[in-house]
Amino acid sequence: MQYHVDGFRPGDPDIKAPAPGLDQPQADAIPKAVDVLIAGCGPAGLCLAAQLARFPDVTTMIVDPKPGPMEKGQADGVNVRSMEMFQAFGFAETVKREAYWVNQTTFWKPDPTNTDHITRVGIAQDVADDQSEMPHTIVNQARVHQLFLDVMKNSPTRLEPCYGLRVIDLQINTGSDDHPVTATLERVTEVGSAGDTLTVRANYVVGCDGARSTVRRAIGGKLHGDAAHQAWGVMDILANSDFPDLRRKCLIQSAREGNVLIIPREGGYMFRMYVELDKLNPDERVSNRNLTSDHIIDAANRIMRPYSIDVKEVVWWSIYEIGHRLTDKFDDVPEDETAIRNPRVFTAGDACHTHSPKAGQGMNVSMGDTFNLGWKLAHVLTGRSDPKLLHSYSAERREEARRLVETDHKWARIMSAPPGQSELDGSDMPRFQKQFIENLEFTGGLAVHYGPSDITAEPTYQHLATGQIVGKRFHSAPVLRLSDAKPLQLGHVAEADGRWRIYAFAGQNDVGIEGGAIHQLCAWLESDLASPIRRFTRQHEDIDALIDLRAIFQQDFKTLSYEEMPLFLRPAKGRYGLRDFEKVFCIDHKLGADIYKMRGIDRADGCMIIVRPDQYVAHVLPLNEFDALSKFFDSIFVPSIEE
Repeated sequence: MQYHVDGFRPGDPDIKAPAPGLDQPQADAIPKAVDVLIAGCGPAGLCLAAQLARFPDVTTMIVDPKPGPMEKGQADGVNVRSMEMFQAFGFAETVKREAYWVNQTTFWKPDPTNTDHITRVGIAQDVADDQSEMPHTIVNQARVHQLFLDVMKNSPTRLEPCYGLRVIDLQINTGSDDHPVTATLERVTEVGSAGDTLTVRANYVVGCDGARSTVRRAIGGKLHGDAAHQAWGVMDILANSDFPDLRRKCLIQSAREGNVLIIPREGGYMFRMYVELDKLNPDERVSNRNLTSDHIIDAANRIMRPYSIDVKEVVWWSIYEIGHRLTDKFDDVPEDETAIRNPRVFTAGDACHTHSPKAGQGMNVSMGDTFNLGWKLAHVLTGRSDPKLLHSYSAERREEARRLVETDHKWARIMSAPPGQSELDGSDMPRFQKQFIENLEFTGGLAVHYGPSDITAEPTYQHLATGQIVGKRFHSAPVLRLSDAKPLQLGHVAEADGRWRIYAFAGQNDVGIEGGAIHQLCAWLESDLASPIRRFTRQHEDIDALIDLRAIFQQDFKTLSYEEMPLFLRPAKGRYGLRDFEKVFCIDHKLGADIYKMRGIDRADGCMIIVRPDQYVAHVLPLNEFDALSKFFDSIFVPSIEE
């Protein structure tokens, strides 16, 4: 973590200096116009707000009809991809300390000798070896919300939500570029009834307002899909039990009473149970059954025989039915108008896709939506990119949502299938256990793979980095920082700050001195008129304000000379021109973790890996492919007006 670049500031370094001239805002102050209006303080909305709050030039407002922050319940699973994202926001270590880590999953099915009882039939590793440096964790969604709220409050813009407000209508003036979206907001009273209305004009509106999204309806979007007509109960409980696996994630199938999923919770005592309840008629809603937490407890005890659950406290509970639905549009532009019109309104999270909670993807995919959108909005609003960039949000995230819904649809039906169907493929392993193992990349959030576009190149040079797949997330690995021999994860140098990264991996004999490929790359980036850093970095900015170059070498840190590295890798920054010592790395030979071997980096010639602000690999290039690098960024950025 780097700070003090513009002068010494005591106290918590996570509390950023306020934007110049910013008075402490009041959470209930309603502006007349904003750059971005976010509807909904769920994971999607708060993830987006936390990104945009870092940009002093972007005015953001986030509203929610609730009277205040969530306190308990709802989603709890944080997959490894979201943990990598949390690292960029600066609170992954907090989650790791507080959360339950899902290391193993056990599988239970009817005992062949007594089918009224269940028996353990398998144990699987939950996160595959080297899948990620991050664990799969379980933590209350409300705690995740609070961590995002802290990022917002401590950001330069000191952003805080406006509670007690909901969006009830949107009007878009397609002929205007000056805050063309007019949102009508309604005040929600303490008892939930409607109050006064007011309007806010916005350049962009993002609907993170759930499955019954007003924003989605305002742009003509509809959720299409099906329902399984199966009621499930979920409860967070404090309980005693003779069941031996309460502190391991468990998938349980009974012979006749249904299925249970057990998720241990943070704190060491609480756990969550997803319990299969009644089958619903095609025209019936789950609310018609008047099911309660007692029904969930009774069903759990029937399913888990010969074991029993003695519930001491129900912390939170809910009844739901599984539905798999996907919206027909993620933004307001009809498909036949994408060439002539740019989006102004977007939907994210449950507003555009719904699915089973048992795969643990809801909160994670929702945050993935807005982590994708946030930096793009910031690029456009700060004049870095043409607004056409915003079309890539719907193109990328709708395809991923489609794959999510299809995979989750299959998984939900396997989970609910009678045990007799578990071995239909002839395997000795139960079908639900086999499918769980096959789904590890998906459930880890690592199956996302963006196709070629202006912001994700063709994988022409994929052979130079076979473990860093173009279109997939940048896979971190251990390195040693040259200036102070500190071991760290290379991917952790990236923050959620809207910057692009270039990781330049040196060839075998390159030690950074003049004549080597790294030195030549640095010289070109620093001085050539075609360099994207020269073209797109503004005069008052640090050299790495938009594109951050890092270099990695194969030699031991004792044989490399930091003082001989190009000055471009030792830049002067901030108002005092202080030297940045944190841009050069090497293999950690002592630990034996070879990033070149682990990630398939070409040893002979090296390569450069271009990574998007949302941590996805955008391009792999040879170190001397200057023209290709220039053309790639030319399709993303517009030249600085100072050029």
